[in-house]
Amino acid sequence: MANPREASTAIVESNTELRDSLPFADTRDGDAAERGFIAALDSPVVTDTAGTPVWNCEEFDFLGDDCPPTANPSLWRQSALVAKHGLYEVSERVYQIRGLDLSNMTIIEGDSGVIIIDPLISEETAAAGLALYRKHRGERPVKSVIYTHSHIDHFGGVKGVTTQDAVDAGECSIIAPAGMVEHAVSENVYAGTAMGRRAAYMYGAALPRGPQGAVGAGLGQSTSTGTATLIVPTIDISTTGHTETVDGVTIEFQMTPGTEAPAEMNFYFPQLRALCMAENATHTLHNLLTLRGALVRDPHVWSKYLTEAITMFAGRSDVLFASHHWPTWGTEELTEFLAQQRDLYGYLHDQTLRALNQGKTGLEIAEDIQLPPALDNAWHTHGYYGSVSHNVKAIYQRYMGWFDGNPAHLWEHPPVESAKRHVGFTGGADEVLSKARKTFDDGDFRWTAQVVNYVVFADPGNTAAKELLADTYEQLGYGSENGTWRNFYLMGAYELRNGSVGTPTTTAAPDIVAALAIDQIFDAVALRVDGPASWDAHIVIDWDITDESRRIRTELRNGVLIHFDVPADEGPAATVFTLTKPALLGILLGGQDLREAVDNGAVTVTGDPGALAQLAGHLDDPDPDFAIVTP
Repeated sequence: MANPREASTAIVESNTELRDSLPFADTRDGDAAERGFIAALDSPVVTDTAGTPVWNCEEFDFLGDDCPPTANPSLWRQSALVAKHGLYEVSERVYQIRGLDLSNMTIIEGDSGVIIIDPLISEETAAAGLALYRKHRGERPVKSVIYTHSHIDHFGGVKGVTTQDAVDAGECSIIAPAGMVEHAVSENVYAGTAMGRRAAYMYGAALPRGPQGAVGAGLGQSTSTGTATLIVPTIDISTTGHTETVDGVTIEFQMTPGTEAPAEMNFYFPQLRALCMAENATHTLHNLLTLRGALVRDPHVWSKYLTEAITMFAGRSDVLFASHHWPTWGTEELTEFLAQQRDLYGYLHDQTLRALNQGKTGLEIAEDIQLPPALDNAWHTHGYYGSVSHNVKAIYQRYMGWFDGNPAHLWEHPPVESAKRHVGFTGGADEVLSKARKTFDDGDFRWTAQVVNYVVFADPGNTAAKELLADTYEQLGYGSENGTWRNFYLMGAYELRNGSVGTPTTTAAPDIVAALAIDQIFDAVALRVDGPASWDAHIVIDWDITDESRRIRTELRNGVLIHFDVPADEGPAATVFTLTKPALLGILLGGQDLREAVDNGAVTVTGDPGALAQLAGHLDDPDPDFAIVTP
């Protein structure tokens, strides 16, 4: 394995200048991050049932040292705060588990038990967090679990704090915003392979933890690698102002769709004067378009919902907590915190639209835009997870799409062909590398990365180009204030030097796949059809799904697999599979053998049982190991 390089003179100078310009004497965040600390885990390593580590609380302990030249001092400060771990008292009857996963798990004490908010990514980390709470607060039963929104770090560990049997028996409710399951499973299954591969870059999956490797992702340190689970909600919240009383605790809800997630909600505990802001107001500028990939979020409605939260809740609150980072205490303080977060998203939205209506492109706006001093000087508006640069480009994309209006960009060559032509026009690889080494030495790493990337894509076997590009990405990572930018750059360098790490984790866990609706199952299969190889195929199958009383017809034609409900008065297709939804999942997405399913009675076939094999022959598998920094 190739060793990382030291920080260049240009990066050392840049990081030093930044350190000298920022208000490091302001220690209020440090005090807040430590406030209410009760205890850490007895063992810092959380393991699964096989003894495999899924989380290590101490792997970022090096952040207690002074910031080295190989890290941006602002990111180092943020990471040191986020890495703090253990059980914390937020206020009377409100506790948080922090630093045991990417997100926080909040515990509200009711009359006879507890309410769990956002049970982390993995069953194992959630269970460890609940055990830590119970060790210090007693064996209180879990009466309800609340998912604030549809991202996996806010529901994946649910079976570490309750069970499906407890939910089915009515002993524990699951509360979530309406549409949460649909969005959760579609994100993790439809584009899950591509998102997962890019998430390995975003969270620095293969990077060593240390001053020249991963120091954190800004929102949280990293993602746990345990068992992701899902229990379908029993109570869907769909309207702002809706209230629920759980174990004697009243909860007032505010719906915030289209903000940080397509299904998300804030909520308020009037008896406790405590406000949960989900992931809509944290101690960082968030993503409008996450680097792993997602639909572009709407900063305009995000800003409006923050105004609504201020109006509805701020004046009645003594403490604000969220699904990441540390709380904010004091009515005046939390109101200003929310107002600055609101102004941040509103400013980026409005100024991007102002500039694009003056003819500027997304790249130009991102390069030129500056935040107002009052926002720029607040630590919690810094781009540790989202960034001003990529958020502005996302806003442009939301309104204007990928095309900037310049016809030269309307029909460009794809990366490899473009790279070959660029290298050829500029005198060949040796000439490009000779000039690039000078721009590297001059500290112009952005340009060096751009031109050397052409050489790598024109000739991925050019070792000198890959080495120079890796060195360049590394320097860009060392200078990045944004944790996910740093991880992307350093992961790019790592794979150029050591080869692909693939996708270490999967988001398509069995519980998530099982939550797919019938239509989503057929959609997921349709996304795997090899279109060109299926142009001339015509395969029709009826699916009689007994436990949902639906008969659905799939038809493969012109390389497209469509599905629709068969009218009651229409006769069956030549081939009919009669089965339940679990059996459908098993044979279409679970790899179950059809003959075995027929033999054990799970599936009944009328007509040609070979029709399914014919259909399967037109499907291919997604590639979790696709290349990113090479062709």
